Amino acid sequence: MSEFKPTLFTCFSPNLLHLYDVSDTIVVIIDVFRATSTIAAALKNGAKCVIPVDTVAKAVELSRQIDGIAAGERDGKIADGLAHGNSPLEYHPSFIEGKILVLTTTNGTRLLHMALENGADAIITGSFPNLDAVCKYLIEQKKNVLLGCAGWKDRYNLEDTLFAGAVIEQVRDHFSIHCDSSLTAELLYRQQKERLPEFVSSLTHYHRLVERFGLIEDIRFCITPNGANVLPIYRDGKLLIEPTVAVREQG
Repeated sequence: MSEFKPTLFTCFSPNLLHLYDVSDTIVVIIDVFRATSTIAAALKNGAKCVIPVDTVAKAVELSRQIDGIAAGERDGKIADGLAHGNSPLEYHPSFIEGKILVLTTTNGTRLLHMALENGADAIITGSFPNLDAVCKYLIEQKKNVLLGCAGWKDRYNLEDTLFAGAVIEQVRDHFSIHCDSSLTAELLYRQQKERLPEFVSSLTHYHRLVERFGLIEDIRFCITPNGANVLPIYRDGKLLIEPTVAVREQG
């Protein structure tokens, strides 16, 4: 008799989320450029928590109420009305340690709220900087998983798919995977993992961020594995570090 394994699916766009049953499922929010990379960096560097909100107005109002830092972007640049953006490099320890970050982004924080509204059993955030932490948690939990790619304004993007593939490569032996999206993600990652910086430089969102805003160092951080290897988990409206997930850092 074969061992029971939980299922793993990959959703390529928030616009497809309604096709998946996320009850009794861990949803991994993936927004590589840059929301989930920034969340990992802020928490790794000492933020008390990150509160994801879906509008700039909410970010401003909530940060005033709790003496937090309101931050976020729209279309890749700092959102109007905010002093801080969505760069993971902005949240170094001397700035963020001991503070609460209230974050709103074009794609990632929106998808998180959609997963919450659809009844996800647990929500975590993932990107290359916390790849190993995500994989360790998923293997240990032994629950169904949905890898949710934030994309760009409901459109497909490659960088989130690459990260989904990186996760699948590590965890596939622990899951039942009968999902063409997951197979596609894993194939893409395996084809490109040895030349990830070169491949990423051809992507649409790369050009949007680098050519318009010069964010090459942000991109390097976002595709480097385990530079902020913590596990952000959503509880009571906040993203907090899951303390039981302790893994090595790249270095």
